[in-house]
Amino acid sequence: MSEPELLIWIRGPALQIATVIFLLGVVVRIFEILVLGRKPNLAEARGSAVAGGLRTVFARSIPDRGTLQRSTFNLVAGYIFHTGIFITLLFFAPHILLFQDTLGLSWPSLPTQVIDATTVVTIIALLAVLVHRVAHRVMRYLSRFQDYLVWLVTILPMVTGYLAFHRIGLTPQHLITIHIASVELLMVVFPFTKLMHAFTLFFARYYNGAMAGYKGVNS
Repeated sequence: MSEPELLIWIRGPALQIATVIFLLGVVVRIFEILVLGRKPNLAEARGSAVAGGLRTVFARSIPDRGTLQRSTFNLVAGYIFHTGIFITLLFFAPHILLFQDTLGLSWPSLPTQVIDATTVVTIIALLAVLVHRVAHRVMRYLSRFQDYLVWLVTILPMVTGYLAFHRIGLTPQHLITIHIASVELLMVVFPFTKLMHAFTLFFARYYNGAMAGYKGVNS
């Protein structure tokens, strides 16, 4: 398969397959959570479950002082690379054009220099997370293959995207092919790993908050 043919396949059938796996996987995982259900709560309500759930969803996004003191590095690095991925994905002009072609939606992009700097900072944060995981005795003991796989498929699109934009190492066609393939790998792995927390964390926070709110206590 020639370079142009490979790129066409990666941007066409491969992307379609990855998208189907991603969407079906996410739907199935969420459906699994919803069908678990729960036993009816026969106790008298002492507060609002809905208000408690919504309050917890937002409150848990801001770490309390004790958690920040105990896990400063994890929290700071986590916020940096999550924010960086979000900005790079949604505010890079070529990505916005892709969303426009696919979904018909468009919005203003950020300057290229801002995206470039954000990408570098995000890569550094992800590398620091890996070093911390390996160097920290407890985290290293608790880490499994999936933890390193999730880290790898997360950082690959950032690195390959940076290399493709700056045309470092290979031909532009090869670089963009590798970048798109890395994104597709992330999409395929996403529903079956801890990456699903991007969706399930809100379910979990709402559920815990709703249970506490129903009892009239803070989550």
